[in-house]
Amino acid sequence: MPLFVSDGAHKGKHAPMPTTFRRPHRSLLITELARSVAEFQAFTTAVPYLRALPRGDGHPVLVLPGFTGDDRTTVSLRWFLADRGYRSMPWGLGRNLGPTDRILDGLDLLLEAFTTSDERVSIVGWSLGGIFARELGRTYPSAIRSVITLGSPFQLAANDREQTHASEAYEAVAELHSTRVKDLVPEAARPGMPVPTTNIFTRSDGVVPWQSCVDVRGAQCENIRVPGSHSGLGHNPVVLAVIADRLAQPDGEWRPYAATGCMSAVVRVGPVPSSTD
Repeated sequence: MPLFVSDGAHKGKHAPMPTTFRRPHRSLLITELARSVAEFQAFTTAVPYLRALPRGDGHPVLVLPGFTGDDRTTVSLRWFLADRGYRSMPWGLGRNLGPTDRILDGLDLLLEAFTTSDERVSIVGWSLGGIFARELGRTYPSAIRSVITLGSPFQLAANDREQTHASEAYEAVAELHSTRVKDLVPEAARPGMPVPTTNIFTRSDGVVPWQSCVDVRGAQCENIRVPGSHSGLGHNPVVLAVIADRLAQPDGEWRPYAATGCMSAVVRVGPVPSSTD
C-alpha cells in the first residue's frame, strides 16, 4: 500500500490546508483518561438507545485501531457494528506501531480480497488508523464503499514534534517504519478522496489538534464535529450514532450528514468542503 503523509510542504495545485497547528492545551491532555472513562460509562448506559439506531445491510466493515492500539481497543466499536447487522472485521495485525512493512503488507492483503469480489467494504479508522483508512481508499477505491475517520490527523507532518502529544512516542518507533514512507507527499498537494469520506473530530481533542483532522476538498467528503475526548471516540455514543447513520446509506447513494432530533443539539457539520477537488 502506498503511504503518503503530509510533510507540511505544498507543491500541488490545491490551496494548502492550515499548517499553523498547535498541540492541544495540556489541560485537555490531562483530562483525556477521565473523559474517556466517562464516555465509556455513557456508552454502557446508552446501549438501549444504540440498539434502536438504523440496522445495516450486512456489508463488511473493517475497523483499524489508533497508534499503539490493537483489536482490544476497538472491541466496543466492533460490538456495536455487529449488533447493527454489519460484518465487523478486526484488522488482526497486532499493535499499531505505524507504517511498518508488516502492517502495510497486512493491510494490502486485507483489501485485495475485495478487489475480486462484488462486495465492497467500509473502513472505520481511529486516529492513525484513519490515516491508513484514507490511504486504502485512495489505493483501492473500487473495493471500498466508504471511509470514516475518528480524530485522524492526516494534515499533520509525520516528523513534526510540536503539533501533537503523540509525536515523541511515534518517533520512538520510527526506526521500525518501512522505507516506503520516505518520500512523503503533502496532503494538500493530493487530489480529494475518491470514495465517500466522513471525518469525525472533536474540538476538545487532547492528543492532536482538531484542525488537522478535517478536509475541505471533495464532493463526497464531510467533517462532523462531536463532543468528547480523543481517547473515547471509539465508544462515544454520539460518535456511534453518526457512524450508524453513515454506514446505513445504500451503496452508491451517499448524502451529506444531517443531524436530527437530540443529535442536532450536540453534533455540528463543518468545515464544509468545496464541491470540487
